[in-house]
Amino acid sequence: MKIIGERISVLKKDNLLSIVILPTTDKKKLALLFLWLMAWTVCGIIVLANYPRLTDQSSKLFVIVYLSFWLYFEYSITKAFIWKKFGREKLWIQDGQIHYQREVNKRGKVMSANLDLVSKLSLIDLSRTSLADTINQSFWVKGGERLQFTVQGKVYRCGMQLSDEEARTVLREMNSFIPD
Repeated sequence: MKIIGERISVLKKDNLLSIVILPTTDKKKLALLFLWLMAWTVCGIIVLANYPRLTDQSSKLFVIVYLSFWLYFEYSITKAFIWKKFGREKLWIQDGQIHYQREVNKRGKVMSANLDLVSKLSLIDLSRTSLADTINQSFWVKGGERLQFTVQGKVYRCGMQLSDEEARTVLREMNSFIPD
């Protein structure tokens, strides 16, 4: 087994290539994300608990709009925290098939395809001046895929928040197992 950085492990055997990518190893940032989630939850509960006391229609409308935004970000933060705490990406090639899974607590849908139908993996370039790329590569969100491949016209993205060096290493390892 080969370890790439702190988050990636690669296992090569006869006709098997297995790559596991962990979302994070930074426990301090994970604790801060949990603290943010708890503070956000408490704020929303306080606003929701005080809703029945409101008498003015415009105030009630404001709180409903506020709570809809709060609920969206509550969902986003919870999803990011669960992924960072319990998730992992798995890519493996075995017996002429490529498999990809985003696993959370040993659960997740597996995408499988015949290697003959798969294009080579390619690197998704990041723009240093793009706000969307900068946000997607931040710790606080789930996303920021760096690799992609195509199966019968459908694009699959993987390798969330990998550095340039990690992405290139995974790219080399995977492409060595995918026939031309």
